[in-house]
Amino acid sequence: MINYTVEQNVAVIRWNLTSSPMNVLNDESIPQFEEALNRAYADEAVKGIIITSDKPEFVAGADLKMILRNNDKDPAEMLKVSAELNRIFRGIETSGKPAVAAINGTALGGGYEICLACHYRVALNNPKTQIGLVEVTIGLLPGAGGTQRLPRMIGMQAALPLLVEGKKLNVQDALKAGLVDDIAETPTTMMDKARAWILANPQPVKPWDQIDKKTGRIAARDNFKVPGGNVQSPVGAQTFAAGTAMLMDKTKGNYPAPLEIMACVYEGLQVNIDRALAIEARHFVKVATSKVAKNLIGTMFLGMNEANKGASRPKDVLRTDVKKLGILGAGMMGAGIAYVSALAGIEVVLKDVSVEAAEKGKDYSRNLLKKGVERGKVDPLSVDATLNRIKPSADYADMQGCDLIIEAVFENRDLKATVTKEAEPMLADNSVFGSNTSTLPITGLAEASQNPANFIGIHFFSPVDKMMLVEIIVGKQTSEYALAVAMDYTRKIRKTPIVVNDSRGFYTSRCFGTYTAEGMELLRDGVNPILIENAGKAAGMPVGPLAVTDEVALDLVYKISGQSIKDGVLSETDTSYQVAKQFVGLGRLGKKAKAGFYDYPDDGSPKQLWPDLAKLFPLADQQPSLDEVKTRLLYRQAIEAVRCYEEGVIRTQLDANLGSILAWGFPAYTGGALAFVDFVGVGTFVSTLDRLADQYGERFRPTEKLRERAGVKATA
Repeated sequence: MINYTVEQNVAVIRWNLTSSPMNVLNDESIPQFEEALNRAYADEAVKGIIITSDKPEFVAGADLKMILRNNDKDPAEMLKVSAELNRIFRGIETSGKPAVAAINGTALGGGYEICLACHYRVALNNPKTQIGLVEVTIGLLPGAGGTQRLPRMIGMQAALPLLVEGKKLNVQDALKAGLVDDIAETPTTMMDKARAWILANPQPVKPWDQIDKKTGRIAARDNFKVPGGNVQSPVGAQTFAAGTAMLMDKTKGNYPAPLEIMACVYEGLQVNIDRALAIEARHFVKVATSKVAKNLIGTMFLGMNEANKGASRPKDVLRTDVKKLGILGAGMMGAGIAYVSALAGIEVVLKDVSVEAAEKGKDYSRNLLKKGVERGKVDPLSVDATLNRIKPSADYADMQGCDLIIEAVFENRDLKATVTKEAEPMLADNSVFGSNTSTLPITGLAEASQNPANFIGIHFFSPVDKMMLVEIIVGKQTSEYALAVAMDYTRKIRKTPIVVNDSRGFYTSRCFGTYTAEGMELLRDGVNPILIENAGKAAGMPVGPLAVTDEVALDLVYKISGQSIKDGVLSETDTSYQVAKQFVGLGRLGKKAKAGFYDYPDDGSPKQLWPDLAKLFPLADQQPSLDEVKTRLLYRQAIEAVRCYEEGVIRTQLDANLGSILAWGFPAYTGGALAFVDFVGVGTFVSTLDRLADQYGERFRPTEKLRERAGVKATA
């Protein structure tokens, strides 16, 4: 609900939605907000308006479920949403009564657009507050004046990076950038400052408005000059030319919203505010009804929230809480797990073969915390408390009473079995043992356990402090209780969990491996390696398949594929195995050896593709198109994800999509590796796979279930 009071001749409108955990702009709140504003406009005793919140945050933005509901409808429906907000917000500017946003907490997207419509902004100095226009991160653009008011307020050069990158600023940075006008240290002083500004400015007019001499009303000004230069100025020409080129290079044209924002600002700043808002609304509808927005909202926002709340957690198990954690192995992975766990308030025992080795692992946390303090991201007063939670050790006895132990030793079955047997007796009663393995089946590793029901895979990604995903692997004997413990722990350290069933390579490693494998298939087919790498990035992958193989290490690819051959899963003719074997024989192991598909100069200059690649893999006379290489790389990953889902390796479509984006960087604009099927259309997906299979190999052949969905029969 929207609370309305009049205090000392000032109307105070307080957001306090009871139907939602956060204040959002939706079908319920927007009419109530307008009603409260109209009461203030109509009351002659009211001299001004303060807009604030009774919740810890101000307004988090528009209800994305509302946007998603209208995504597949007539664009006119979406236009109504934007037009309605613009009419209400424009009314705040032109009512003739001063309006102040008292920003007591986070104000993002549509929430900050409310603030922009006000004449003045006072923010409570809360370190948790985030302020900004973040719509671009979910495939949208500000649809309630954000692309027009912010550049008019702080200039287009300052505004555009905030708009096209969706940056969130803390209160101090927001003040420096001009997004807020003043800061208050307490809620009381925030309201006092807001009230004082209203009394001192009884008839404010925005710089882009003027008082109409005939009517006496506030109306749009046609000759407004943008701070720092208009669009047609040399600054404007340079800003938009360079900015558009940079965006195309960064997005590869896969994400329409940033480019639409640029166009929106460019067009809007050449006309008055009223016409500019109409321009913005049209651009908003264009992106809001796109597949990309639907996918980003559905997977990266709503889906992410669902996963972070424990969507895949067993419902009948009471909540658990890991307070003491043991970590076996203080290498980069174990050290990273220790850091994120200590940050979350967990007592950590970091064990290695010696205290000195364990201390080196703790140094990882020391260095990260030091950098965090230097960058203003970490409170200096919290550093000692965090470090004191990590106890380096060489003695299993220090793990006595752990609620969870995670082994992060080398990918060797015998070593993992040894540390499991030695550490498990230290666990508290009914506690859980986790293995941070990326490829070794959990059911087999659990054979070393005294209690396989409480043995589970907890697969982190490197670097742990930056990678948000944790892949939780359930073995054949793993209990629902063990799964609940692993998920509760993952959520406690603020990571996103997905749940997979046991299999070779699980889900993420198995599917990611197809990207690097197809890169090597293309190389073997004589495709120019420059084309291969550029196609990977153009498709939306973070880096090309050959570069990422160098990062992973070619000797690791050789070992894993070699083990698969021994286990009867792969043939010795497998391209990945043969190429990796060849490079290992040449001593070109990848980035760590400064030689792989790329050369890594000692002088620190950028890596370069190895010139002799053409000798090993002669270029074909006829090179494929960029789109054909992109298709091979994306479809190879997507069909593997489909197989994993159909085989029951990955349990839910949401986990499959989130896992693909967060683990190995499958393009987010598609919605994820499974969503990719609907992104291109299931009929197109199946027919393209058949063509690829006929041309390049059976690895592309679609499954029968896919054929049933598409209504496409196999060709004879």
